[in-house]
Amino acid sequence: MSNEYIPERAMFIFAHPDDIEFGSAGTAAKWAKNGCEVTYVLITDGNVGSHEMGMTREKLAEIRRAEQTAAANVVGAQCVFLGYDDGHLQPTLALRKDLVRQIRKYKPNVVVCGDPSFYYNEVYINHPDHRAAGQAALDAVFPASEMALVFPELADEGLSPHKVNYVYLSFGQGKANLYVDITETIDLKIKALRQHVSQLGEWNPEERLKKRAADTGKKVGFQYAEAFFKVTLKEVTE
Repeated sequence: MSNEYIPERAMFIFAHPDDIEFGSAGTAAKWAKNGCEVTYVLITDGNVGSHEMGMTREKLAEIRRAEQTAAANVVGAQCVFLGYDDGHLQPTLALRKDLVRQIRKYKPNVVVCGDPSFYYNEVYINHPDHRAAGQAALDAVFPASEMALVFPELADEGLSPHKVNYVYLSFGQGKANLYVDITETIDLKIKALRQHVSQLGEWNPEERLKKRAADTGKKVGFQYAEAFFKVTLKEVTE
């Protein structure tokens, strides 16, 4: 199934800087281009992702936050950084509360997050941070964010319960039931990923990203597409 739905507000919740760019920045760019308020929530700062001698967690966190902010600016999104440590992420109640806080604050119609499955196929094991982030995001969306008696203390921050309409799970393409045409934004997706200089080095991601998006698009007749597993919690009615 393809879909041209553009939400008023969308939230992308992922573990690391660059996760969104690899998986769903084409969709984020398309939505932002069409008037959607797009918020990125980065749970960790990716502060262990370096082999550079002399690098520290603190310095790397600053670098990766700056790169992620630049990447978000390319597509017209804003960033929220929760500051958890890379490589140690767990779907705790504390993390769930942090995510509920963001959902109640920004009130997204759609939450895009990673698939918390252990594996998608026979040659890939899902990163533990990705699994934890996906589970925490889903647990925050339902039922926590919509239940007034779950984390009632957030009302003291002026935050009221909010029900998300749809969840789009990214990365688990074997289960996809929704394809978003990103032909008009594939170049923005690539430009956004290129902002992550500390991770890419000299590698040019264009060929890989275009091939993946083209292979996905062929399934539904698009030149380039991103795939999701869509869960409907409350149908939008015009």
